[in-house]
Amino acid sequence: MALTLAGKTAIVTGAGSGINLCFARQLLSRHCNVIFADLALRPEAEELVASHESSSKSPAKAVFQKTDVRNWQQLSQMFRVADEHFGGADIVCPGAGVYEPPFSSFWYPPGCPPSKDPIDSSRYAILDINLTHPIRTTQLALSHFLNPSNPKSRQPVSPSNPKSILHITSTAGQVTPIAGAIYNATKHAINGFVRSLGPLDEEIGVRVTAVAPGVIKTPMWTEDPDKFKLITDRDEWVTPEFVAETMMDLLEKDEVEVISSVSASATTGLTTGDERQGTMMIKVQGGTILEVSKGKIRKVNQFMDPGPSGEGNTAGNMIEAERDIYGRLRSGRWGRVSS
Repeated sequence: MALTLAGKTAIVTGAGSGINLCFARQLLSRHCNVIFADLALRPEAEELVASHESSSKSPAKAVFQKTDVRNWQQLSQMFRVADEHFGGADIVCPGAGVYEPPFSSFWYPPGCPPSKDPIDSSRYAILDINLTHPIRTTQLALSHFLNPSNPKSRQPVSPSNPKSILHITSTAGQVTPIAGAIYNATKHAINGFVRSLGPLDEEIGVRVTAVAPGVIKTPMWTEDPDKFKLITDRDEWVTPEFVAETMMDLLEKDEVEVISSVSASATTGLTTGDERQGTMMIKVQGGTILEVSKGKIRKVNQFMDPGPSGEGNTAGNMIEAERDIYGRLRSGRWGRVSS
């Protein structure tokens, strides 16, 4: 069931920048309180939080909670802060993520600089951030929704009192460029995770959905020279604002308009639409994943899906990353632990 956002509260990890900051801004504009859970805030995020730090300044309030999403105690603290400031949360977005960073990448094994994954830790930071954190946050959110800290003032979740958990996956959950080996794996996993929890919508009133953006014009790309060089003049960016608008649709609507990439008979969830115009309406429900490319939204189907389409889904210089990987593999030193 769609949510009315005014007076609600959202927890958004990674809200200090990028897509999640744009999403938080949209929520606040709908008079929804937001907990910004991140390691730090970019200047534009600091300004946004400051302008919503009290109810006298804005109908909605923003609270910054310093959070390392790899730390489960800090994830639990986000929900305690929601209880303390707002009596609880209604929307949870475990949106923080990284794209195959050198400090934790398949192509820089633990113990091999610039990897910072300790060889004796038995874990990869990228998995903790991109996969374990969304899964654990979802567990915490479900417990939070089902067991409110003050049941006299806040009712448990139910189909008549719905809540929402919104994930950020990627077109990398459908395609597999070699440069993003672990990143791709995490996004494929999140797709499966979101679909697995789809039935919670009808059964207990928790709608678990996701957006799958293409190449987004955020600091993760624009401020990383190694990633930015993969973009050519022919590639198109998807704006974080457009992704955030799509995320709002997943919260506020029961139907959304998407591009028609396959025939009506083969598309699940088709309700109305004119394929001659290239669009159709689909039902928004638990398990829905919406691909976001430049100016277009497409439903990602579980079976017989044609894959990403449209501008904003390519990094034309990916061959450069591949050459670098193959060169290191042939160097005779790859994977050797530094003494």
